[in-house]
Amino acid sequence: MRFGRDENGSAAIEFAILAIPFFLLVFAIIETCVAFAAEQTVNKVVNELGRELRTGRITFNTGEATDLTEQQFQDLFCERMSVMISCGADVEKRLFLDLRSFDTFADIPTGVPKKNGAIDTTGFDFSPGGASSINVLRAYYLWRVTADLMRPYITNITAAGDSMPHHYLIVGTTAYRNESYE
Repeated sequence: MRFGRDENGSAAIEFAILAIPFFLLVFAIIETCVAFAAEQTVNKVVNELGRELRTGRITFNTGEATDLTEQQFQDLFCERMSVMISCGADVEKRLFLDLRSFDTFADIPTGVPKKNGAIDTTGFDFSPGGASSINVLRAYYLWRVTADLMRPYITNITAAGDSMPHHYLIVGTTAYRNESYE
C-alpha cells in the first residue's frame, strides 16, 4: 500500500515522458532556422554576383581579364556561400545556376522549373549578355532536411534518384540590365 502513495521519482518520470517531444521540437526549430540562414546566404551571393555582372566586374566571352568560365563562376559562387553551405564533391547534384540574357524583362521566366517533383535543368544555361543587356541569375540549392519530424512539412523537391522529397529548395534570383561598361 505504501508503494502506491510514494511520489519519489515522479519528476523523473514526467521528464522522461516530455523530453522526447521537447527535444524533437527544439531540433526542428534549429534546423528550420539554419535552413532559413542558408537561404539568406544564397540570396546574398546571388545579389552580390548579379551586381558584379551588372557593372562589368565579371564578364563572359569578351576577351577581357574579367572573363570567367562557367566553372570559374560556379567556384566563385561556392566560395562566397561557404560560410553556410558547402558545395563539396556532390555540387553538381545540389547547386544549379542559370545565368541567361533576354530581350525584355517580360521574357524572364517566373516559375521554378520542376518536372516529376525534381528540379528541371534542361533550360538552364550560362550565357550572360554584354553591356546594356537584360539578364537573370537564378541559383537553386537542394538543402537536405535531416529532422524526420519536419521533413513532411518543409521538403518541397526530390533530388535525382530519390522517390520521396528529402530536400528544401532554396532559390535566389536577381534580374537586371547591365550597365554600358564598354
